[in-house]
Amino acid sequence: MTTRRTIIKQGALGAATLATSTAMPWRMLRAQAKPVKIAVIAPLSGPWARQGTLIKWGAETAANEINAGGGIKAMGGAKIELVLIDAGDSAEKAKNAAQRLIAQEPDVVAGMGAWLSTFTLAITEVTERAQLPWITLSYADSITDRGFKYVFQSSMPAGKQSVETLPTVLNLAKAATGKLPQSVGVIGDNTASPTAFLKPMREGGLQKAGLKVLFDETYTPPLSDATPLIQKVRSGRPEFLLWVSTTISDLKLGLEKMNEFRLAKGVVPVISNGAHLGMPEVLKNLPADLIEGLMYSVANHQVKGQDRINDAYGKHSGEPWITQDGLAGYGHTWIFKEALEKAGVADRVKLNEEIHKLDLTSGPAADSFPGGVKFDAAGRRTNAIVCIVQWQNGKPLTVYPTDRAMAAPKWPKTS
Repeated sequence: MTTRRTIIKQGALGAATLATSTAMPWRMLRAQAKPVKIAVIAPLSGPWARQGTLIKWGAETAANEINAGGGIKAMGGAKIELVLIDAGDSAEKAKNAAQRLIAQEPDVVAGMGAWLSTFTLAITEVTERAQLPWITLSYADSITDRGFKYVFQSSMPAGKQSVETLPTVLNLAKAATGKLPQSVGVIGDNTASPTAFLKPMREGGLQKAGLKVLFDETYTPPLSDATPLIQKVRSGRPEFLLWVSTTISDLKLGLEKMNEFRLAKGVVPVISNGAHLGMPEVLKNLPADLIEGLMYSVANHQVKGQDRINDAYGKHSGEPWITQDGLAGYGHTWIFKEALEKAGVADRVKLNEEIHKLDLTSGPAADSFPGGVKFDAAGRRTNAIVCIVQWQNGKPLTVYPTDRAMAAPKWPKTS
């Protein structure tokens, strides 16, 4: 039988328990907070494994910083836990990776990836249905043209990069030579990003700029032999070559063949697009003098003001410099952190709402992306800018925008 004394005793015990809980050190409460899972789907095998690894290292660098700094404070100090999944070497494998993620990791609240636009398009078909917020660095315009609500694009889309790259490059050429180029050759692979990048140029952009298109070739990567393509360059001799590909091996074959035909080292300046062109191992495959002067546009690259990020990333990865891939993995993780602080709960829908509301002009997330972090209703970063990077003295250096540039631009020598 329950007596009044028993009730009083139980109440006293409850009060004591409450008092103990209230007096519990904050660090102990924080240690009990459930980790917040963020997915990273990226190519960790196959021809694009290097780029995927750079994204992973960037995300790990940010997660380490966040966790060492107290985790998600609005969630009791919850730590960031990265869930890494290999996207493989095809869109089908990437889609399967996303399906496994949804099925096996129900606690994941957000994700990033997968570098190649073709992969990202497949992945986000899955993550959108699962209402999983997803941030990508992939360039294809179609990624944020589908009316999706849970997809965010931190990079300037390829179409807009194309529109901004062409006049910028032409102005650099005019400043160096005193006149605008009159002719151009075009080579591009048939994956989503190069196709989107070249689309505005092919649909009248080059002609409107006063350029005569001497040839326009499309191929399926990776190349086994660049000879047929470079023969077009040798016979046409354009004033500059637009070559947009997704693999370093293609760049290697092309520049080597151009050198063999005495077209390299500025004889026919090469302009390209994509962060992979600035990776350190480019120098393991190509001598510095062969790639000297190569210019490419990219959504992000190391600029003035990112020294702290570059140093932290270098200590974690061993890389000599940070590229767009590392910056994306790092910056995306910090974007999720900022939105989680506002949401205060590991809920996909609420987190997605907070990402849409972000307007970051300072802090690690904003520092990762020149122009800051703010997304429109379609999920595109409204203040994204294009960067022009050029290989100079064995290192890729940002030469545009001017106010954040690491070096002055140089137009390659022409014959």
